[in-house]
Amino acid sequence: MKSTSHISPGSTIEIDKKIFRVESSIKVNVAKGTPFIKTKLRDLVTDKIIEKNFKPTQEVKEVSLIEHPIEYLYQEGKDYLFLDIENLEQILVSAKVLKNSINYLKEGILLKAMFYGESIFAVELPQFLELMVVKTEKIDDKKSISNTTKRAILETGAEVDVPLFIEIGDVVKVDVHSNEYIQRV
Repeated sequence: MKSTSHISPGSTIEIDKKIFRVESSIKVNVAKGTPFIKTKLRDLVTDKIIEKNFKPTQEVKEVSLIEHPIEYLYQEGKDYLFLDIENLEQILVSAKVLKNSINYLKEGILLKAMFYGESIFAVELPQFLELMVVKTEKIDDKKSISNTTKRAILETGAEVDVPLFIEIGDVVKVDVHSNEYIQRV
C-alpha cells in the first residue's frame, strides 16, 4: 500500500479491483478545509480517463505491470493468438484489450504486452510499421487538382491517406499511433 500523497504520474494503482495508470496527480490546498489529491486515472481495460480525489493520508494499492514481448500469430475466432517470446507460451488476447491495434496486426509483428498476474491489460505496437498497399481509391482528373492524397487500404485492413503517386503493391511506412503515412519504402 502507498499513500496517495506519494503517487505520481506513470504509476499503476488498483482501485475496486480495477487497474489504473495515474495520468496526473496534483495536491490541492483549500483555504478552509483539508487538502486533497486530485488525480486523473486511465482505466487500462477500457482506456477511459476518470478524475478521482483522494485524502492525502488515504492508502491505495500500487501494482507493477510486467512487460513481455509477444509475437502475433493469427486470429482464432473472436480472439487473437500471440506467442510470449520469453517463455514460448501461446496467449489468447481479446479484441477488447487490443482495441485499434487490430487494424495493424500482421503475422510476425512484435508487440509489448503489459501483464498483471496472468492477465494482459494493454498491448503496444511499434510506432512504425512497413505494410503493403492492397487497394487505393480511384482519383478523377478533376479531383486530383484539389486533392493531394487518396485513401489506401493496407494488407492488414487499415486505411490511411497516402500521396497520389502511391500504387497497389507499394510498401509504405505508417505511424500506427497517429494512423498516418510517413513514406514509401
